[in-house]
Amino acid sequence: MSVSVEGLLIFAFAVALGVIVAKIVGIYIRRTLAEKIPKNELNLILKIVNVTIITVFVLFALPFVGVNPSGLIAAGGFAGLVVGFASRSVVANLVSGIFLMAERPVRIGDQIMVGDVAGFVEDIQILSTIIRTYDGLFVRIPNEKMFTSNIVNLVANPVRRFEYVIGISYKDDAKRAIEIIKRVIDDHPFALKNPEPQIFVNELGESSVNIVVRVWSPSSVWYDAKTEILWKIKVELDKAGIEIPFPQRVVWLRRGKDELGKDVSA
Repeated sequence: MSVSVEGLLIFAFAVALGVIVAKIVGIYIRRTLAEKIPKNELNLILKIVNVTIITVFVLFALPFVGVNPSGLIAAGGFAGLVVGFASRSVVANLVSGIFLMAERPVRIGDQIMVGDVAGFVEDIQILSTIIRTYDGLFVRIPNEKMFTSNIVNLVANPVRRFEYVIGISYKDDAKRAIEIIKRVIDDHPFALKNPEPQIFVNELGESSVNIVVRVWSPSSVWYDAKTEILWKIKVELDKAGIEIPFPQRVVWLRRGKDELGKDVSA
């Protein structure tokens, strides 16, 4: 098999071009991700990208030096298939991790929900993301799942709303109850004035007049504000003698007589 000088020159040019393209892409990736991921993970990404790009250019140029790339692929045969299937999920997680780090839908310390997992983001790695649940459990989520799932970020917005439905008895004054609830909210330091709270009668239930309460607070103290305000509303309604009733049923008993003329109730 003879190789022409022209073929060698084309092969050398293709390899050199591959190296240049790899360097340009590497510089772009480094500038984009330098402040977003740890240095060791960035270096790993750069190596993978560099080898991949150069390999593509080399395979493209091999026919010019008398080497058939399809023959190499066939020689790899079964081993290539095994490696391909084994590494498919790894590659998918790697690529997803790169996109997640570039897009940054979540950051370390954020509170998020992914599927049925909710908690704090402990670490964002190249292949997976670590979530610490509210129960203190550590959950590893593959980045491919992170990238293809709906991610609910509970603290990305600086403010967040919570809502109660508070039932009072029909004998109590709903207007007075609303005034008491409004006063409790106005006095709480974490209840925002803008957006302003909403307090209104929403439903005449079976055993209570239901009042909807909607309050906005800083996301960082959302849970504390929600629990504190609810308890203070309960205390103030108790002081005012406003009852939060249990579910009730009124049962009517019908009296009559059976076939023998005896009194019965139904």
